[in-house]
Amino acid sequence: MGVDLRQVVAGILTITMFVMLIHMIKRDHFDSVVEEKFPGATEDADFENSKFEGTHVRKNIGLWNGDNDKLKACWAKPSGDDVEQTEGFVTFSLTNGPEYHMSQVADAVIVARSLGATLVIPDIRGSQPGDKRNFEDIYDVDVFTKSLEGVVRVVKDLPSHISKKKIAAVKVPNRVSEDYIATHVEPIYRSKGSIRLATYFPSVNMRKAGKNGDTDSIACLAMFGSLELQPDVKDLVDSMIERLRTLSRKSDGQFIAVDLRVEMLDKKGCQGSDGDGEKEKSCYNAQEIAKFLRKIGFQKDTTIYVTESRWDGSLDSLKDLFPKTYTKEAIVPADKKTKFQDSQDSELEKVIDFYISSQSDVFVPAISGLLYANVAGKRIGYGKPQILVPADIPDSSAPASNFLSPYISKKNHFAYSCYC
Repeated sequence: MGVDLRQVVAGILTITMFVMLIHMIKRDHFDSVVEEKFPGATEDADFENSKFEGTHVRKNIGLWNGDNDKLKACWAKPSGDDVEQTEGFVTFSLTNGPEYHMSQVADAVIVARSLGATLVIPDIRGSQPGDKRNFEDIYDVDVFTKSLEGVVRVVKDLPSHISKKKIAAVKVPNRVSEDYIATHVEPIYRSKGSIRLATYFPSVNMRKAGKNGDTDSIACLAMFGSLELQPDVKDLVDSMIERLRTLSRKSDGQFIAVDLRVEMLDKKGCQGSDGDGEKEKSCYNAQEIAKFLRKIGFQKDTTIYVTESRWDGSLDSLKDLFPKTYTKEAIVPADKKTKFQDSQDSELEKVIDFYISSQSDVFVPAISGLLYANVAGKRIGYGKPQILVPADIPDSSAPASNFLSPYISKKNHFAYSCYC
């Protein structure tokens, strides 16, 4: 009996469609399971067997705007031969989280080079007394040391013959200038032999300034070329980003990071003033962010990461409009969850927030400040310019392009001095 070729083809097509249908059902089931298990809660899903397998992210489409090409570092590394070396040391500590660390390192390197002093690798201080850790607990020491070769001498510790108690403490403003160092720092250094540096922040200023030659190059190198996460911390951050992309299957693995910390909303720093002395809004709560995102066109199934460490009831209004809203405790890997929940490690939490915000597809700073400013700098270097600054929108909708950060739209961020 002959075989009808048309029946064979029809059979193959039927089987193929059946397989595709099963695959789609499985994916929808996965997404629904994840949503049920992660309402900002603590149950875990089997991410190890369900990695995001997308090989690309949509480019330049609508709200997401895609990734621009990653920019190249274009600062010139200054030579150490240009500086007269002295015998003293500059010590300092990193405090308040990675958005501060970048600036603190830059100022310390600029001061040490200007004085011809040796820079001592900093420790890291938390917000509580006695909360202290080694630099290598968070950052890669080898990268830090090698990046500064030929710029300043770097040592791990002070020599034993120098007493820490006798080192003079000196405060310098963020983005310290050569003139300030010559007038206010160098006389103390010459007198005391070594100094302990502390950077203070009279304002949040990450805009481009006039050309400062070597000083700008050193600041670029220190801020964007010297600090890399040590492997274990980097793996943790990468795994959490992977989970967010897995949760975002329906949007090609794209997600939003929102810097929204509930405890900050009532603080004085959340109110700024415009040029006429009138108060202007610089912080937005969860309900305001939810309305903003919907009015500029983000859909209900958009995945959102919020920097609030643990679920707060005030976030419910955001989750009502965007069910796929998560905090750290919901996406931390299962093998790290107990340690994460028990440690109350605020420094690690700040690191996670900073680097997830730097690598998300869209970043929304609900709180104006240094984290916003320095995340913007990181994103410029990564070629991730989609930073949307929230606002009250009186109409029912508005284009997202109206809210692109001035750091990006005007290209007035200091990072544009560093990348090209």
